[in-house]
Formats: sequence, C-alpha cells, structure tokens
Amino acid sequence: MRLLQRLRQKLPQHKYAIDTKMLGDAATLAWSNLGLWSSQAQTYVEACEQLAAHLAQSIQLSAQDCLLDLGCGHGASLQYWAQHYAVQHIEAVEIQTACIEKIQQQALACVRELHQCSFMNLNAANFAQKFDAIVCLDALYHYDLHQFIPQIPTLLKPQGRIAFHTLQLSENWSNAHFLSQQRDQYLLKLADVQLKHLMSQAQLQQLLEQQGFKQIQIQILSEPVLAGFADYVQRQPQFHGFQQDLNALKIQMTGKLCQQLRQSHRIDYVQVSATLA
Repeated sequence: MRLLQRLRQKLPQHKYAIDTKMLGDAATLAWSNLGLWSSQAQTYVEACEQLAAHLAQSIQLSAQDCLLDLGCGHGASLQYWAQHYAVQHIEAVEIQTACIEKIQQQALACVRELHQCSFMNLNAANFAQKFDAIVCLDALYHYDLHQFIPQIPTLLKPQGRIAFHTLQLSENWSNAHFLSQQRDQYLLKLADVQLKHLMSQAQLQQLLEQQGFKQIQIQILSEPVLAGFADYVQRQPQFHGFQQDLNALKIQMTGKLCQQLRQSHRIDYVQVSATLA
C-alpha cells in the first residue's frame, strides 16, 4: 500500500498536468506552454510571455475587451492579460481541478468567472454575456477543430476576434512515406494529439470561413516554438538520460516530440487569428 501511495504521488494529477517548477517557473500562477523562443527570450518564463504577447497582438487585445481565456492552466495568462493589456473583465475555462482551485485562492480582480469544463462543451448559456475576444494559448491541438470552431460564433459579439495555437499538416505531408506518417501518428498520440484531427492550412482556412470568420491570419511558428522548446529542454541537465521521475520524463519526451516534428517538416505549429463577420 505504501508503494502504491508513493507511485500515485509521482503520477501527474491530470493528463495535461506538468511540473511547472521543473520547467522553469516556480510562481504560484505559473506558465505551462511551449514558449516562443528568440534572442529576447533567455528564460522559460520570458519565452512563455513572448508566446502570450504574440497571440494577444494578433487580435489587438485591449483594455476594453471582455475576454474569454480557454485553457488558462495555472493562471499565468490571466495575470498577464491584466498587467500588460489592462483587461479588467476576464472569464476562463480550465478542465484541471487543481488549477481552478489555485486561481480561486489568488482572487484575481480581473477574473469574473472560472468555468471548469471541456473545450467541446462551450455552451453559450453558461456564460453571462458574449465576448469581444477569445484566446487559447498553446492547447487546441489536443482537440478536434471541426467540433471546436462551430461553437465559437455563438460566444462572440459582432466583430469579435479569436486567436489560438494549433498544429497543421504542412505542404510536405502528402508526399511523405506511409511509414513516416504512421510514426508521426504514434508520436502524436503519446502527447494526446489525434492525427485525424489535424488539417492542412487550406482546410483550416475553409473551416473558419464556413463559420463566418474573416481577416484570417495563419502564421507558422515551428522554428521559434517547436525547435526553441526542444533546444531549451536539451540544455537542461535534469532532463538528460533515463528518467525515473514521471514529470521529468513527460517534459523530456515533449522536447523530443517537438524536435522530431521540426526536423521532419511534415507538421507545423501555427498561430491562428480571425474576426467574426
């Protein structure tokens, strides 16, 4: 029984949970994304903030916006929107109970409501009002965009904006060998990403247009995100060699997956922004 208890303590609390201290952020409201790595991003926290800023700038996030943050994690993004963009009305969706409880304990003035639910269950009736902007920072590749995108127009005000990150099939995908595609499918499944849910840029653009979106911008960020995170993990000695700690193993394997995706050039990491017509 004691052995079982110790094993349970080492297991992540949720399939999306990650040890943020081990990643490089010891704050209570910590970051837990892949980050956008550049010459200005020397630390993990700086890279995470750059990814958030890049997303916010794509929809010109402002203090007047009523914002919905999907998959807010430990809450670092909520604090960031308030401090750097002066957003005063934020609602957030997060599926992890531990994250919800941690954010509630901090009692952020900007956070009006926390919703614990899946991205696939965004019922407009659960929200008090519609939003000027919706953001999803480094999380949507775990979900089927064919089911996710049709929910969004009912949550947005006219001319409302959405911005998110996801993975898409590159131009090289159709020419790849069958065995290479099968390997990608297996590796992605280990990270809870279903290959069948990924689409090409043209397909993603068409899906957004069918749901009434315009001013669609799709930017490939594979190099600064995938390659950047893989390089960061590789430079951290605690992630070298065989890992007994499951949290360290999870980070190590995520870094290797990012490296594989970037080197194969078959699947791209993208930032998407659009405005509701």
